[in-house]
Amino acid sequence: MLHKFTKEFAFFRQQPYNMKVLLMTNMFYALVLPVVEIFVGAYIMRNTNSPTYVAVYQLAMYVGIVFASVINGELLKKVKVKLLYSFGILVSGISMLVMMSTRSTGIIELCIAGIAMGIAAGFFWTNRYLLALNATNDNNRNYFFGLESFFFSISSIIVPVGVGAFLASISGDTLWGMNLDINRAYQVVTIVVFIITAIACIILSKGDFHNPEQKKYFYFRFDKLWNKMLLLAGLKGLVQGFLVTAPAILVMRLVGDEGALGLIQGISGLLTAIIVYVLGRVTKPKHRIFVFAVGIILFFIGTAVNAVLFSAMGVIVFILCKVFFQPLHDLAYFPMMMRVIDHVSKKEERNEYAYIMSHEIGLFAGRAIGLALFILLAWYVSEIFALKYALVIVALVQIISIPLAKKITCEQNNAEK
Repeated sequence: MLHKFTKEFAFFRQQPYNMKVLLMTNMFYALVLPVVEIFVGAYIMRNTNSPTYVAVYQLAMYVGIVFASVINGELLKKVKVKLLYSFGILVSGISMLVMMSTRSTGIIELCIAGIAMGIAAGFFWTNRYLLALNATNDNNRNYFFGLESFFFSISSIIVPVGVGAFLASISGDTLWGMNLDINRAYQVVTIVVFIITAIACIILSKGDFHNPEQKKYFYFRFDKLWNKMLLLAGLKGLVQGFLVTAPAILVMRLVGDEGALGLIQGISGLLTAIIVYVLGRVTKPKHRIFVFAVGIILFFIGTAVNAVLFSAMGVIVFILCKVFFQPLHDLAYFPMMMRVIDHVSKKEERNEYAYIMSHEIGLFAGRAIGLALFILLAWYVSEIFALKYALVIVALVQIISIPLAKKITCEQNNAEK
């Protein structure tokens, strides 16, 4: 076992310097992401008892992401990309602290908090894509995203279980002389998150990253291949909104408290981490469609079981499938997206960020449609109906992305011949 670990570490050390710095940065941010994705939704659910409020917050967050991607494009003309990436990492911690320090959780407050968190996420994700695009190539991207998903999967065990156990154990205890209730405990978690984000920024500062040379990034017309990629982004976005909101809502409604949420989220994390790392290490670009399809089918199975059972057991099955789906989907999707950007940016002689920003708009379109579907079903039918069937509808539509991804890959191969 030690020999295998040493061998894998030696393989990691052989990778390009900037790729290693980016992976180390993302390893620390992986400790933050489960808190942002899971426990913020649980916090809102606890204080409002309204799945619709969670969805509204999430929609406001996605608006903030698009807004940040536009601002980021302007700032890239003068500010170093790694500083903008660090800004996104730090502001995510600050936004969480501000939201969890406010006593009111009305629609207006949630929209403001959501937009603030979205701005932080926008700076993080768009610059992450740009850095990953330039620090990797098509041959090592499976490994890059496999190792990155390994970090995120391991964190999905450690962080939800640890944070969930901490929150569940709070009952008027004191910490460093401070009386803790559940909301104060959330603030403590957020302070720890902020410290971790600061460490990630220090690591990132060691990298030697460069901004795009061409400054123009806003276009309305793109190559047909990129338009197909934008449609695939919309389908991905359709699912993303539910992946953040649904687990917290379902667990708080059907299972119990944050302790149960953390435990359930961590059950399948270790197995997923190992599978994704191995896939990232051994698979080639030609295997991406198969990995992509397996992830989507697992997600559909989870949503169907949840709709049929709509119980604690159904929630557990759904979250287990969701934990497998996310890294498998991302392992195939992001290298596919970056390969298309490599091709069309050279063909059209444009700044790579132009495609990254338009990709965020494509994701937003899907996210907005998905969350709007949930909100409309919750308001005009019932919240129970929305929690049961909106996920199934989204999963069925997502299956369309399998032949679309295959078509994109085939066209890409033909274009490169």
